[in-house]
Amino acid sequence: MAAEPCTSGEPSPGRGLAQDRRAFLRSCVAAGAAPLVAGMVVAQEPAAAEGPARYDPREHYYGMGVDVNKCIGCGRCAEACKAENNVPRDAHHFRTWIERYVIQAHGETEVDSPNGGIDGFPERADEAGVERTFFVPKLSNHCANPPCVQVCPVGATFTPEDGVVLVDEDWCIGCRYCIQACPYGARFMHPVTRTAQKCTFCYHRVVQGLVPACVEVCPTGARIFGEVHRRSSPLERFRRFNEIQVLKPHLNTDPKVFYANLDGQVR
Repeated sequence: MAAEPCTSGEPSPGRGLAQDRRAFLRSCVAAGAAPLVAGMVVAQEPAAAEGPARYDPREHYYGMGVDVNKCIGCGRCAEACKAENNVPRDAHHFRTWIERYVIQAHGETEVDSPNGGIDGFPERADEAGVERTFFVPKLSNHCANPPCVQVCPVGATFTPEDGVVLVDEDWCIGCRYCIQACPYGARFMHPVTRTAQKCTFCYHRVVQGLVPACVEVCPTGARIFGEVHRRSSPLERFRRFNEIQVLKPHLNTDPKVFYANLDGQVR
């Protein structure tokens, strides 16, 4: 069963913003642990036992790698993301999606993403003049220098020490500033809650030691999740053995989604 996305409680007067952020992170840990205890009968005098190690965001710094050559455009990642994070089941709201790039011999580039790639991509009637075709997964880039965090007037968008850019829905006022500021088009306004939504690397899973849902379901291993700058991490091995690019490097947002085999036509 997919864990419910984490939310914090109502902010209390007198509590500092840092305290509320800690409460938000604690709620994420609790949300991730909830499915583990559902249905269990608790004894009146439980035996003493050591629980899972307490998650400390200061001990981690996360990112994701994407190998474009391995992506087959199956859309399982986008489907899993919607199921895991209760993303609206329509063709307009996505936390992650797949784009198909068709490069014509004369230099023109065509890009499409029907329903985020969930339903696959229709075959082209005319392949004449097509030089190459490939798929590119897109998501929040979890920037180290995120414009969305800078423009949020109430601090609802924030980055804990582990580098994952999050949104506290209890603080969000729906002003859309962060949506406009994101240069990657990776945010949207939830049609029901009227709060900003984005990829969180499935934070409720990550704090429990699991990988994001999109990484777990990818049949070709095109997505790699791990710690930045930790040599034993799968992500760092991916970065060492591949020529790495990021999207829109000229904006100096310092993205933490790293692409291998990324074509220069990708924008």
